[in-house]
Amino acid sequence: MKLSLFIAGRYLISKKTHNAINLVSMVSVLGVAVSVAAMIVTLSVYNGFQDLLGGLYSQFDPEIKIKVNKGKTFLTDGAAFEAIRQDKDVDVYTETLEENALLTYKDAQTSAVIKGVEADFAQLTNIDSLMYAGQFKLEEYGFEYATLGVGIASVLGTGQSFIDPITIHVPRRTASINLANPAGSYKTFQMLVCGTFGLNQPEYDDNYVIVPLSFARELFEYEKAVTAVEIKLKEGADTEKAISRFTGWLGDDYSVLGLMEQKADFYRINRVEKWMTYLILTFILLIALFNVIGSLSMLILEKRADASTLSKLGADRTLIRRVFLAEGRLIVTAGAILGIILGSLGCWLQQTFGLLKLGGGGHYIVDAYPVVLQLTDVLLVLVTTLLISLPATWWPVQLYFNRNSKGVNDTQDAS
Repeated sequence: MKLSLFIAGRYLISKKTHNAINLVSMVSVLGVAVSVAAMIVTLSVYNGFQDLLGGLYSQFDPEIKIKVNKGKTFLTDGAAFEAIRQDKDVDVYTETLEENALLTYKDAQTSAVIKGVEADFAQLTNIDSLMYAGQFKLEEYGFEYATLGVGIASVLGTGQSFIDPITIHVPRRTASINLANPAGSYKTFQMLVCGTFGLNQPEYDDNYVIVPLSFARELFEYEKAVTAVEIKLKEGADTEKAISRFTGWLGDDYSVLGLMEQKADFYRINRVEKWMTYLILTFILLIALFNVIGSLSMLILEKRADASTLSKLGADRTLIRRVFLAEGRLIVTAGAILGIILGSLGCWLQQTFGLLKLGGGGHYIVDAYPVVLQLTDVLLVLVTTLLISLPATWWPVQLYFNRNSKGVNDTQDAS
């Protein structure tokens, strides 16, 4: 094995009789390298977007959310919730209530999700850093305030003065519709606005209005019910262990969701897009390996005399076959290593200097494509390249020996 690898290495770096073979060999290495580098960079971009958006979600969504499996609301006065509240790993425990409502402001109107939160909501999230205008607050001097998503504020046209209140309309939950007086089936509240927040994500900016939990309960006619319990763990706490522990306490009636489970659709779509792109780039890599087939075929033809000499010196067919197989694998391996270096360098340059811009005139969250290089992606690309190179190197060698087996055998017999 060492002898065949040594001879193959000499063939790879030595100057060939025909310059075309040198050129094809170089093109083969570069073709594999470019394909591998493209795969690494592209997968890293998907990782970057996932981390970027996941980081944005974590600024508003809790680390752990507890929801009921049947129905929408539930009570938290049981022993299990008290145990969670007192758990050693829990830093912030807060209850929330979400329902849909209609908002009006002067002549404008829009639908929204009213989210009632407790006073420690600011410690649970990074809402203060998300404020576009105004200051986040729930109550002050006996007045209750609403914080609007920036998209809702834009539709309503509230501006940034926040002088006039918004009007919230919701159907009465505990009353039936009165056809004689339909307006009596709805409740109407006016509320002052303290500011607007935004994550540059429409599902938040265009939907949410944050209000005090006490106001939401009065608005939707709930005395103690909540739609979710939101939890922030202490620094260094193991999220998976905490989720497992809380699930055991609550039983099958509740779902304890980490951030990835809360945004399962986003992460699922991102994974599907990433692996579809991976398959497409793998196909492109497969096409690039045709250069390896051509290069190896030309090398085999050039080295027929060397093969005959090795046979006369006592080398069997297996050794000669190993030499040419090793030659092809060296070409692929050299291209793969070069591609990994180029891809890693490209990721570092993008992270450091942001060479490839997103465009859009600064309307995006970031100006340049985000990239996160992961070792698992590098190993996956390397293994994929080496695996699909096996038939690419085996086929021309096997074809040559099938066509020239008689000549080789005769040479060995004569020797």
